[in-house]
Amino acid sequence: MSSETLSAIEHKMVRAVEVLERDLQGVRTGRASTSIVDRILVEYYGTPTSLKEIAGVSVPEAHQIVIQPWDRTALTAIEKAIIKSDIGLVPNVDGSVVRLNIPPLTEERRKDLVRQVHKRMEEARVEIRGLRREAAEQLKKDEHDGKLGADEGRRELEQLQKVTDKHIADVDHVGAVKEQEILEV
Repeated sequence: MSSETLSAIEHKMVRAVEVLERDLQGVRTGRASTSIVDRILVEYYGTPTSLKEIAGVSVPEAHQIVIQPWDRTALTAIEKAIIKSDIGLVPNVDGSVVRLNIPPLTEERRKDLVRQVHKRMEEARVEIRGLRREAAEQLKKDEHDGKLGADEGRRELEQLQKVTDKHIADVDHVGAVKEQEILEV
């Protein structure tokens, strides 16, 4: 394994952390955020379309999201998509806009959200460890084939472990920040 391969694995690990961050943006914290509705797909003229592509999404108040479709005929499709999604909010259709009221979180709901965050964090850690295992197997194969010396292989493995530890620490940091945000009253 060369340093190019190590940097490719590191890039994949960085992507795993970025995906976790994006996933955690969709977790409600009791405050309104447009990222809550980012992943909602609306059946628009027979095509699954991102909500942000067919409507303007804004946060006029701390506990409310307003969705204003560019095409008023999409209102019912947007309402159905929100109901089918896993965000747990009930849409209120008000003339030409859809309003999502964000209720304050109960202590029990906060704990459920923290469990979801921990689950997503563990998934990201597993992905990073899988990348490490894949790279380590390639290193051992290269060493066995004579492409790498024993000392160089050991140094590459140590470097791989340092990169892995760094990205797992990043996952822990991202999760801790989100957990703190959820538990904040």
